Amino acid sequence: MSIIKDKLYEELIIKSEVIIDGVNVNPSIFKNLDLGGKYQEQIHSLFEMDHEQHVGVNFPCGFTSPSGLNYNFCWDTKSKYSIEYYNEKFYLTEAGKEIFPIEFYHRPTYYDFYTSDGTEMSHVGTYGKGGIVGIAYSNECSLKEKGLDCLFCNANATKDAYAEEENINWKNPRQIGETVASAFKHDKATHVNVTGGFIPERREVDYYIDVAEEIKENTGLDDFNGTAVIGAPIDLDVIIKYKEAGYRTLAVQIEIWDKNIFKTICPGKEKECGGYDHWVKTLEYAVKVFGYGRVRTGFVTGIEPKASTLEGVEYFASKGIISLTNAWNPNPGSKLEGHRTPEPSWHLDMAIKSYAILKKAGFTFEQYCDVSPSYDFLVHDIYRIEDGLLPISKNK
Repeated sequence: MSIIKDKLYEELIIKSEVIIDGVNVNPSIFKNLDLGGKYQEQIHSLFEMDHEQHVGVNFPCGFTSPSGLNYNFCWDTKSKYSIEYYNEKFYLTEAGKEIFPIEFYHRPTYYDFYTSDGTEMSHVGTYGKGGIVGIAYSNECSLKEKGLDCLFCNANATKDAYAEEENINWKNPRQIGETVASAFKHDKATHVNVTGGFIPERREVDYYIDVAEEIKENTGLDDFNGTAVIGAPIDLDVIIKYKEAGYRTLAVQIEIWDKNIFKTICPGKEKECGGYDHWVKTLEYAVKVFGYGRVRTGFVTGIEPKASTLEGVEYFASKGIISLTNAWNPNPGSKLEGHRTPEPSWHLDMAIKSYAILKKAGFTFEQYCDVSPSYDFLVHDIYRIEDGLLPISKNK
């Protein structure tokens, strides 16, 4: 392994700790940052990913290290990591000791614009580092009404806390089409991820078709590189409609591989969508429609044993399905708030093993990106390190 690779893997240890432990920051230091101007602010379109709610206090979205690795900002006042400001620069520190200087994400141009009905585009589609537009069409989940929401999810709690403060509402297809077109034009965005809480199946497919039509009309693109994130439909034939509408990839989030744990953690997915076996069947059917490497699922890693999750990753890889294995964050407002996710080294090992399975199955970095809702997961980083895609590798 080269010296550069060694250093990057050493930094991945830091990044995995920052992912799990967050950063302890005094919000007052951001008076030195043109947040919402030059630099991108957080917008709570679906989930609160900080470890503590902070209604009325703005934070940045994330930052980049000198090596080119990207870090999501996650506030936690108990973390040993912090961000400090001195000598007119921001630094990531550990227990008061400087690690390296950081650069916060720049605000995309389209965040300054409005849709034709006067809605802020930044509140329709959030921009992710690398050129992805994240659309959360709904900022709530209907499973709450039945007491069946997933135990790790805080979508409804996030809505209750932030929707009024940040003016986050349901997005209509025209708003989405105009926003995506602006992001593609002004910020070189190349991918759209459309997701949201549970809604009735018939309404979901019709809505997604309308969204695709508006995106195509406003961008002029038949292939807009869109990922439709859906619940497992009872009628599997509707999956064909998503493909015909123009989505390149499909996501069906199973979350848990162990069947019994799935029933406990995801009661709505078990009772409303045909049960665990139907979720697996849906993913296998989706590959027949969308093709090898163009279907994803996701696991909330850390709730079930590591071996169980990896068994799921391997099974799906053998079927042409890419699995995302991101660290479980016991989000504030979720039913598992106050629980603990496994230690950072556990999650880094999960990422390394997941990468090995995906690589062995022949999945490329481009395929992994095409099905991802963002491009800053640990597995993305491992692909970049191994393929020499980071700036530090290119400039050696």
